[in-house]
Parts: sequence; structure tokens; C-alpha cells
Amino acid sequence: MKILLVEDEPKVAAFLQKGLSEQTHSVDIAADGLLGLRQALTTSYDLIILDQLLPGLSGLEVCRQVRAHNTGVPILMLTALGETDDKIRGLDAGADDYLVKPFAFQELLARIRALSRRRQEAPSQPVLRLADLTLDPMSKQVMRAGQPIQLTAREFALLHYLLRNQGRVVSRVDILEHVWETSFDTGSNVIDVYINFLRKKIDKEFSPKLIHTLVGMGYVAKVNEG
Repeated sequence: MKILLVEDEPKVAAFLQKGLSEQTHSVDIAADGLLGLRQALTTSYDLIILDQLLPGLSGLEVCRQVRAHNTGVPILMLTALGETDDKIRGLDAGADDYLVKPFAFQELLARIRALSRRRQEAPSQPVLRLADLTLDPMSKQVMRAGQPIQLTAREFALLHYLLRNQGRVVSRVDILEHVWETSFDTGSNVIDVYINFLRKKIDKEFSPKLIHTLVGMGYVAKVNEG
């Protein structure tokens, strides 16, 4: 796997480059946000590992600009900013995953494997439909009643998971494992926040409502009978 590591701390960058190279990955290093963005847009990578606090250009802005150029490369944010709001900002900027420093190197490798699997599986995924809602995993396009719906990368992933399991109740733990592929503090409200984001975009101006909460159980995407 060819990886771009955007990290301004030399010791961290050297440690990660050595460890990932030992796992047969090829690693390019960019020590600031501007260089990282330039490399991300001019070279083809299988994964970008991106610090959030960078000189020149923040990791959030690098992420936004990479996504604005329709680059589908997976982005893993690796940062010391670990509050729920920090994670939400990173994921909303277009990151696919978020790992907080300090971290276990084996967990980083597991996250990389998960992102690689997700990317490999994407081409075979069909268009998903529920009532007048459609989601196309290939084009990343979501439509409701013929109107395009703009979602962030994490909102898209959450809706995709709900639609793949439409009619079945999925718990918060299910969502953490399959959408975030991580273990947020069980007291975190990040899932509730994203469910609310989705409802505002998918359900607020439309009928019937498609995203439902079953108190104490989880969430389900379905058309309510009656």
C-alpha cells in the first residue's frame, strides 16, 4: 500500500514510517499541510494519514481540499485532539477514520486494514433504495424525492449502513463497529449527533420519515406502516 503521512513531528513521522515500512507499506512524508496537500493532489495514494495540527495549512483544511477535488482516497486523521467535537470536525471535513494520540501501533494497523477492505469492497456495492430515497455508493450521490442531498463523508457512511440494514434495528455498538470501526467512549453522543444531522437532511422536509429511534435498542431505517 502506498501511504502519504502528513506529520510535522519528526520523531513521530520517523517511527510511523519505520513501522509501516516493516509491514511492506511504502510511505511518503510531508512535514506541513501545504506540502501534504500538494502531494495528495499530484500523486496517487492508497491512504493518507493526516495530523490535524500542522504548520502552513491545518489538517482539516487539507482534508476538505482533498475531498473538494473528488479524491476518493481514504483519510485517517491521527491527532492529539480527542474531544467529541474535534472528532466530529475531522469526520465532517471528510476523514474516514480518526485515531487519537497516543495510540497503539497495532490499532493503527487494524484501522489501515479496515479502510483497505472498505475501499476494495466499494465497487461491488449496488444502489440502495428506501421509499423515494436512493444512495449510490459508486458516485456517492444521495437523492430524496428527486432532489440531491449533500452529505459529509461520515453522514454518507452512516446512511449507507442504515440502508444496507433497512428494516433491522442496529444498536449504537453496531454502528460504532461498522461505520466508525473504532471504540469511542460509550458515553460519547457522537452517534446521536450524526443521526440528528441525517434526520435534518433526509427526513425534515420530506415524508414519510425514514430514520427511526427505538429507545434502548438503537436505530432503524424503514417506512412505517400506517
